[in-house]
Amino acid sequence: MENYLQLALEKSKVNAISNLGLAHIGDGVFDLLCRSYLCCKGDKTVKNLHRDTVAMVKATSQAKYAEKLLPHLTQEEQDWYRRGKNAHSHAAPKGATKQEYAKATGLETLFGALYLSGQQERINQLFQILIAE
Repeated sequence: MENYLQLALEKSKVNAISNLGLAHIGDGVFDLLCRSYLCCKGDKTVKNLHRDTVAMVKATSQAKYAEKLLPHLTQEEQDWYRRGKNAHSHAAPKGATKQEYAKATGLETLFGALYLSGQQERINQLFQILIAE
């Protein structure tokens, strides 16, 4: 049985995972980054932590984050983003257009691919860009 906790998969193994599979992982990674960031800022009640996390992880926010990140991505990262953005999803969440949902899926796919390939330092670099004023 493979060790799934050792997350430094070869590029070929990461690329073998479906676009929406990478987005699924990336959704969790991005959510955890946002929760961690907000908790470390301090002075938040649980209610406010939840509200602020939802505001950061909703599709419309992720679409804006994706646009902010694009100029900073390597070619490989752009490829992962594009894979997710072009993935065929059957629905968009309330309050988001199909274009925003596609960009959000691209962002999640990027974070999922980086996570599975063991690039935590790069994940942190990109997240710092997102939260910079």
